[in-house]
Amino acid sequence: MMGDEPRRILIIKPSALGDIVLALPALSALRRSFPNAKISWFVRPEFAPLITGHPFISDIILFDRRKLAKWWCSPGSFNTLSSLVKQLRAGKFDLVFDFQGLFRTGFFSWVTGSKKRFGMAGARELAHLFYTDKISQDASSVHLVDYYLKMAASAGAKQGGAEFKLPEDAGAAEKIDKLLKSQGVNAKYAVIVPGAAQPNKRWPIERFAELAGKISERFGLSIVATGSQGEREYIEAIGKRVINLAGKTSVCELVPLMKRASLVVSNDTGPGHIAAALGVPVVMIFGPTNPARVCPYKRPQCVVSVEPNGRGMKADSYDPRHDIAHITVEQVFEMACKQVS
Repeated sequence: MMGDEPRRILIIKPSALGDIVLALPALSALRRSFPNAKISWFVRPEFAPLITGHPFISDIILFDRRKLAKWWCSPGSFNTLSSLVKQLRAGKFDLVFDFQGLFRTGFFSWVTGSKKRFGMAGARELAHLFYTDKISQDASSVHLVDYYLKMAASAGAKQGGAEFKLPEDAGAAEKIDKLLKSQGVNAKYAVIVPGAAQPNKRWPIERFAELAGKISERFGLSIVATGSQGEREYIEAIGKRVINLAGKTSVCELVPLMKRASLVVSNDTGPGHIAAALGVPVVMIFGPTNPARVCPYKRPQCVVSVEPNGRGMKADSYDPRHDIAHITVEQVFEMACKQVS
């Protein structure tokens, strides 16, 4: 960036959990490069706890989609939208980064009034029309971490290693201790994450059940499953072998739960990305999602997928060969053994 160092920076990345984790290195790069700047993060309320108290973030701006629904015909929703727009304009941001790349996030970047708005050149829903600086993705930035870092560098951020920093909450750690003890988990444990928002990202639940048995027998680990409250019944299909914590952990409590695990096996979903960011032994199972874009950063040994490196830059594959059902228990267990041993 030419001229004076920016004083106010806005990151727009409202969702989802895993995607927010992948944007953390860009936050770190911006903080290292502009130590005196106030950095705000635009995020949905359900994901805000993950970054609340983050030492690099000065302010959190909440984007509640439910309260904005039908703003054109609901006075209450219209007033909420007006207040949000005023809040964004009052921020007087020198730099705005839209890491989401949708029409609504591009629109909110524009309403800030910032003269420097960075976004993806190939953003969906014509979002690129709202940016002053359209950053292209190339062979050196296939992974989203590299792409976000490239966008930050375009604004003058210094290049460096990718730092995944997550805030530590002593209260959350204490609650996890109590929860695990109440479930009889007093020794080392493995976490499995069988759910995912999209069905085609879910490895068959019966294979998670078989895998849990193999991990428990091989390493003597308790097996803990986590997920949303809505996934609780789905996870129960694994059986009594697994301790079902679905719906019992908050977003910020996932951090200490994952941090203390001896192993995490996950579909391509938020808790798995948290584990990867923490550097714990992890195995992530990918189906149609392109692993080259979102896999554990620079940890290809953590990926189980069909053709993980030959899908180009597309986000998803419609090739039947990449169906997650083609991944076998033996493949995942072999990778898990490499991570633990």
